Amino acid sequence: MIARSSPADPIVVVGAGPAGATAARALASSGVRVRLLDRSSFPRNKPCGGGISMRVLRRFPHLARELGRISTHEISRLYLEGPTGTSTVIESDRPAALMIRRVEFDALLVSLAVEAGAELVPGADIVQARQDAQGVTLVARDGRRFTAPIAIAADGVHSVVARRLGLNPGWSASSIALDMMEETPRERLRDIDPSTLWVSYGYEPASNRRRAVRDTAERSARGTSERERASEGYAYIFPKRDHVNVGIGYVLSYFRSEVADVPYDLQRGFIGRLRERGIVVGDSVREHFTPYLIPVGGPLRDPGRGRVLIAGDAGGFVNGFTAEGIYYAMVSGELAARAVVANGADPAGLVGAYRKSCDDEIGRELRDSVLIQHYLFADRRRIEHVIDGANLEHVTTRLILDFATGRRSYRAVRRRILARAPLLAARLLVERAAARVSRRAGAK
Repeated sequence: MIARSSPADPIVVVGAGPAGATAARALASSGVRVRLLDRSSFPRNKPCGGGISMRVLRRFPHLARELGRISTHEISRLYLEGPTGTSTVIESDRPAALMIRRVEFDALLVSLAVEAGAELVPGADIVQARQDAQGVTLVARDGRRFTAPIAIAADGVHSVVARRLGLNPGWSASSIALDMMEETPRERLRDIDPSTLWVSYGYEPASNRRRAVRDTAERSARGTSERERASEGYAYIFPKRDHVNVGIGYVLSYFRSEVADVPYDLQRGFIGRLRERGIVVGDSVREHFTPYLIPVGGPLRDPGRGRVLIAGDAGGFVNGFTAEGIYYAMVSGELAARAVVANGADPAGLVGAYRKSCDDEIGRELRDSVLIQHYLFADRRRIEHVIDGANLEHVTTRLILDFATGRRSYRAVRRRILARAPLLAARLLVERAAARVSRRAGAK
């Protein structure tokens, strides 16, 4: 039987990552009693590339005042490489990306929530969640029970709350990415150019690359020009102040069907290739290697139900093409808190208000990111075209940088880019229509 919550019970936020900590701070700053639960004690490590677009500081101006507490590194230069080695360097006249370590950044966000008045409850590993018309009950592994009039679930990609309440039965293998990365101190592994964020799209391990070359040669011999599907993945080097993050990621369905190597062999081989190219110095360090999953299929269609809202990775608020999740986690967490403040303890309009605010600010951006992911990975030549275009289309490149630094909204940038590229606009419309048909078919 569900324990009844009372008006005196605090709002409960499950998960103290960027989404949960931001939600808790926003609630506490608005005078709402809030209890922040997490299964860990802070600081705790969290596998993640640790890169955020600089627009985070415009969206959350209070953060700029607090970042001096932790080590950060600002990046103004991006190296972008395609599956065949085509590359470009994009430089901004101001920092475009903020590099952080999650062990420090998450602890900072939790501290800000506690300083605003949130109650932190570490060691609360939630394993059961139920709700009825009177409230929400959460049960921890150690038997503790937490009741609340409203709950915000920000408990990560494997959200227990979303699963127990039937909001997400699980991500399909085509809507989740396996990211394999290590965060290693610079004295053990060092990138040659710490001023540059290095990204390769369609990255293929050596075994796959040999097969791709063979298949391309066979197609050429047949005289065909059929599409050459890109590897559904990416590789990156994220320079931190005292560490470097190096990793590879693949859409899980692709990894299972096309990649024969085990994760750490992939990582070690990738660093070996980088070392041969003179991009890094040193060796992979196994103890710093951590594979993890990222939802890249777009946000949940229903980001909540009744008295429960879902935020961050738990709700799929991740860019499907860049795999950036921290910024969207923080935005969704704050929007969830705003919906709670606006609706009080009455859940009648809670989920609708939250859904609308998410759609208005980040919904189209995240849905488009999934369409772009599908479109570009469908043919490696499209990735090469984008990279070549960055060398030639300086206006478009400037628009993207303006977006990354927060000088322009996604809506404004999208409109101007599509106006300059009507063919791309038409293709995105086709992709969107196909996605709608696919969703409807899956719902039947």
